[in-house]
Amino acid sequence: AGPAAGAGKSAPRSAEAGPGPALAKSASPARRPAAKATSRSAAPKSPRRKAAPKSEAEPDAEAIVLPTVSPRSGPLATALNGVMPLRGRLSSTLKRRGMSKVGEVLFFFPRSYEDRRRLVPIGQLRPGERGFSAGKVTRIQEPFTGRRRMLRVVLSDGKGSIAATWYKFWPSMRDRYQPGQRWLFAGEVRVFGGHWEIVHPEMEPDDEQGRRAAGLGEIVPVYPGLERGEQRGFRLLARAVVDRFADEIEDPVPPEFLRRAGLPPLARAVRAAHLPGPEVLAAESAPAPAQRRLAFDELFFIELGMALRRRGVDELPGIGFDAGPERLGEALGLLPFAPTAAQRRALGEIAADMGRPSPMNRLLQGDVGSGKTAVAGVAAELAIRGGYQAALLAPTEVLAEQHLRTLSGWFEARGRSVTLLTASVPTRAKRAAKAALACGEIDLLVGTHAMLQEDVAFGRLGLVIVDEQHRFGVLQRAALVQKGVHPDVLVMTATPIPRTLAMALYGDLDVSVLDELPPGRTPVETRVFPRRQRDEAYRLVAEQVAQGRQAFVVYPLVEESEKLDLASATEGAAELTARFSSWRVGLLHGRMKADEKDAVMSAFRARELDVLVSTTVIEVGVDVPNATVMVVESAERFGLSQLHQLRGRVGRGGGRAWCLLVAALQGEAATARLAVMERTTDGFVIADEDLRLRGPGEFLGTRQSGLPPLLVADFARDADLLEIAREEALRLVEKDPHLEAPEHAGLRRAIEERWGERLELTRIG
Repeated sequence: AGPAAGAGKSAPRSAEAGPGPALAKSASPARRPAAKATSRSAAPKSPRRKAAPKSEAEPDAEAIVLPTVSPRSGPLATALNGVMPLRGRLSSTLKRRGMSKVGEVLFFFPRSYEDRRRLVPIGQLRPGERGFSAGKVTRIQEPFTGRRRMLRVVLSDGKGSIAATWYKFWPSMRDRYQPGQRWLFAGEVRVFGGHWEIVHPEMEPDDEQGRRAAGLGEIVPVYPGLERGEQRGFRLLARAVVDRFADEIEDPVPPEFLRRAGLPPLARAVRAAHLPGPEVLAAESAPAPAQRRLAFDELFFIELGMALRRRGVDELPGIGFDAGPERLGEALGLLPFAPTAAQRRALGEIAADMGRPSPMNRLLQGDVGSGKTAVAGVAAELAIRGGYQAALLAPTEVLAEQHLRTLSGWFEARGRSVTLLTASVPTRAKRAAKAALACGEIDLLVGTHAMLQEDVAFGRLGLVIVDEQHRFGVLQRAALVQKGVHPDVLVMTATPIPRTLAMALYGDLDVSVLDELPPGRTPVETRVFPRRQRDEAYRLVAEQVAQGRQAFVVYPLVEESEKLDLASATEGAAELTARFSSWRVGLLHGRMKADEKDAVMSAFRARELDVLVSTTVIEVGVDVPNATVMVVESAERFGLSQLHQLRGRVGRGGGRAWCLLVAALQGEAATARLAVMERTTDGFVIADEDLRLRGPGEFLGTRQSGLPPLLVADFARDADLLEIAREEALRLVEKDPHLEAPEHAGLRRAIEERWGERLELTRIG
């Protein structure tokens, strides 16, 4: 770990000499290794975030405001200032995070735990892990980072040394540390610029009082979103709150549920979360009973919310279309080709739903190129034949226009009216479309967010279709549905969703799966190229272009970023134009105006361009049968599911196709991750791996999906709990649809007080 204090003296002197040029940039590294605090994975987890985490050197106090799930009435609504005096930093910490009541502390769970049962010698600390050690101050420095002064206190225990570093500090801190003093310190160890350091550590004097305050001899909780200096005060508050109020927690889950699942009472689980024993250091595969109970509660209330929402929809009066076998057979005549067996199966399920007197609420899940648009078109034809209108909502104009091209060809041949409504449609055309729509003259409206505006009214909306639905917020989807009177709803996604995540996200939906590709589609061959072999990838592109084929080249950024070492799409297009002078290269990205995008895509479809350099705007909806090669630059920056989506843009015309992933592979993990893409074209296998690696927050975006943030549960680890939670929730709602039984009063109160807003229930009673 830290440099030896004896033989390797040059290293300690280097560490004490102040930062070099590289260290001046350490205030905001792009990505730091995840902390590995003593089996952190076994501890309750904080939700993952899309943005790269800031360094502890530059904590953003407002960036992480994690919710608690606390009651709003009863003893747990007691004000915190009645428990212990709230002054100084603790007071400001609580205020910043909106905590004022006892329950908000009780249900604010740690994200990890640190084993402080013994001091670890400095020489045995490991980078990327949280360590707890002690040392004597040997030097105090105040070097400049380039913008401002920082404080570095070098500590040594005679066999190793390490620097405690603060990028934000008060002048009084300089006087707190004196050469020769012994201090206890805790924090994440890192090596930066050749120096061993802990940034913004937790520090206590190495005396009896300091050892007690630091938790020496204990396993201490680490709370999410709190700086190191805030942890101690919050731990003391949590301990006081638990001692006085843990037994006041009302357990909303019926005892028989807990017995069947083998889970402890809620009060015991909450107490164990804040006052942990050695069991919290268990491996990820065997979390402690307290963690399992808290995880079960999160998953159970999600599933209960889904079950109540589904029951509420089932009780609404629907349309009840004529969608029997004969009418479905007539609607299938819309398609100029024979549907696959999977499409026929899905359409049978959709038709059965549309024929019921309650609204359809179905998810159509199909891998890239499986034919979801065809299924949606036949469903729309069923609605139109019944005298109603249909609406198809797409996340981008590129995708909306792609749908319009496909569907208008089918529907207009049958005398149906199909119209596009996006932000780029000219004002006069928009006005005419809205008037025709309100009069019922438009049968099928295809569009983007522009469809959600208040002045867009349907004459008789009967079917709502939402494509790539995870890109829309819950309220956006609801805004379209509310333009009709309980219309049928079909949501579609080309992102294969792991079963556990599907249960949580779409527990209120019936699910149809297209698991068969149309005839002629062959799997796309995928290869991973380290950056040094980039030229080999473009040799294959050159071969295809020479044969009259076309290629996509995808970049993650539009313009060069100072923070990320990534080539931009604009520079990439310029490079390819200069390097391959005979190629006709086009550029497409999200910052272009709509008419510019249309012109580029039209040229590419018309084979007037050989290579289209693009950002992920082409991830969905772009159908160019002549394109046979997809190159993804900086592929390590993409999620696996996103790479799978991009891969689906080629090979749509039959024959061989390639997806070439050019990546800066750093370490075994990055190599193994992209190797999944080479190994399989099964979207569900890829989705499972993506969920395991990135978590649900980044996989689909919990904010967009409406999924409440998970503080404890882990979909991969707790799949068995999710199954149990779902079974119990369905059984309960079947028995007591509105939670009216006296024994379920606690559950009803918990749903309304703790979870109601997050689960966005349509109705409980």
